[in-house]
Amino acid sequence: MTMRSVADQSVRELGGRMSVLVRQRDDHVELDSLLDRLALSSHEEQLPVLLDLYRLVFPHAFAEESVLWPLMRRVLPDGEQLTLQVEQEHQEVNELVTRLEHLERGTPEREAALGRLAEVLREDVRDEEDELFPRLQERVSARQLRMLGLAWEIVRRVAPTRAHPIVARRPPGNVLAALPLSVLDRSRDRLDAARFARGATDGSLHALSEGLSRVSHAVERLPIMRRGEDPSTSRGAGGRSAPVVVVIFALGAVGAVVAAGLARRRL
Repeated sequence: MTMRSVADQSVRELGGRMSVLVRQRDDHVELDSLLDRLALSSHEEQLPVLLDLYRLVFPHAFAEESVLWPLMRRVLPDGEQLTLQVEQEHQEVNELVTRLEHLERGTPEREAALGRLAEVLREDVRDEEDELFPRLQERVSARQLRMLGLAWEIVRRVAPTRAHPIVARRPPGNVLAALPLSVLDRSRDRLDAARFARGATDGSLHALSEGLSRVSHAVERLPIMRRGEDPSTSRGAGGRSAPVVVVIFALGAVGAVVAAGLARRRL
């Protein structure tokens, strides 16, 4: 029997509104809209759209890698091969976004990276909707799809929201990375949202955001964050990792720094 793409099935066929398959498809629809907006954005408008894209894409992928792919590797005979292909796509997205952070707006290199990012994201959607999810649908009940939807949603809401190409795409590394990187990323999201609300002119907010970025990239180099990684998605850490005591101190200080920075701008 030919498998039907998730894109062509009704909500009822996919297990109901709470099903993980419906939640996934809803995110894919939003992703397509954001990619269309990005393609039509001027160089000045790109960054806010990209930040919206990151807040959608990275928690979505993290929840897949933590909740869905381990299950698929257990229940599908070729689950290892199927999920590894998507993990490789996720890794490329992380590397492209990290590269974009260092490319000047309007340059041919940046435009090429943006084009490749959109291409990989759309390939990822097709692989999931046409291949992975129909296979999962064959193996689990509608009730299980709804339970997976709940677990996936919980993980997504507390997942990192930025690119971290050094962190493992598999447990336990990605799970161990979740708390510190999510705190750092989401604090940075708040700073950037406040900065763009002021017309992206606040240099102190930009400096705070860049500082959090440097801390998060140091945190992801901790060796424990790479445990469980498949060699094909591994990126050498390079640089120096932050000592654990620095990580703990940084996480404790983030909330106070962000709160103080935002409070000053409300006065």
